[in-house]
Amino acid sequence: MISTLIVSDLSFFSEIKLLLVAVIMMFFIGLKDDILIIAAWKKLVVQVLAALLLIVLADIRFTSLQGILGIGKLNYVFSLAITLFIIIVIINAFNLIDGIDGLASGIAIQASTVLGIWFLLSGHLNYAILSFALAGSLCAFFLYNVFGHKNKIFLGDTGALIIGVIISVLIIKINEYNILHVGQFTSKVSPAISFAIIIAPLIDTLRVFTIRIIQKKSPFSPDKNHIHHHLLKLYNNHHLKATITIILMNSLFTAFAFWLAYIGVEVNMLFLTIVVLGIYIAYIPMLLNRSNAGYRVGPSLLKTLKGIIL
Repeated sequence: MISTLIVSDLSFFSEIKLLLVAVIMMFFIGLKDDILIIAAWKKLVVQVLAALLLIVLADIRFTSLQGILGIGKLNYVFSLAITLFIIIVIINAFNLIDGIDGLASGIAIQASTVLGIWFLLSGHLNYAILSFALAGSLCAFFLYNVFGHKNKIFLGDTGALIIGVIISVLIIKINEYNILHVGQFTSKVSPAISFAIIIAPLIDTLRVFTIRIIQKKSPFSPDKNHIHHHLLKLYNNHHLKATITIILMNSLFTAFAFWLAYIGVEVNMLFLTIVVLGIYIAYIPMLLNRSNAGYRVGPSLLKTLKGIIL
């Protein structure tokens, strides 16, 4: 945040000062949880307050879904509700995926870099600076988180919540800048591309929440059903391999979404393709672990899946 304020236009501070407040709120509630461990609902309350601060006072919100499910322009109530939901989902998605070294930060580096390039090409320099500042600070963190031995650091809720709130703002702004479709680098399918840019944490959150609800557990109760847990079993608890695999898949989904947009795929078809493909690929590590545990899976299918993931 300091780097952004130093390098960007002075006028940009008036636009992101409430983002700075939201970041501070995430910092302190995350820090308290890392030290004392607090109830999930208390963290959720602070997340909602921070999100409402951004939506109501900073007016950072979705004003149109650009054709997703046939929905275009949103009235204020629906805009508030949908934006609040998406911010909370993104914040918790990054918090939940922060289970192994370098994973949450690595995906955030990739996402913020892609968003930064998009902002830069579209002529929105200040948000490009914010994106690259996040990516740069996370690169330094990644080094000591993944390769640090004597000096090793961790995100904790403190870092994961901050990443989530900044990424959510960047996602909202990139979609709002693409509504008018003015300029060479705007897109009519930006909501679907935005989903692809952070698909790994979003699909993982959808998976674990669904599994927990089916098992009649709280969606926020911890378990070992995350994608990275299944990959760790396949990789004999090798964190770096699991991290690289998920970041690589997230990057491939991002490139795939941009390619589909380039060839003119309609927004709903693109969104459905990304979601369905993401769910199937997220299921592969669990399927491989089940087969290794004695479940019957066709040898040709198993060989193909192992070839893809290993």
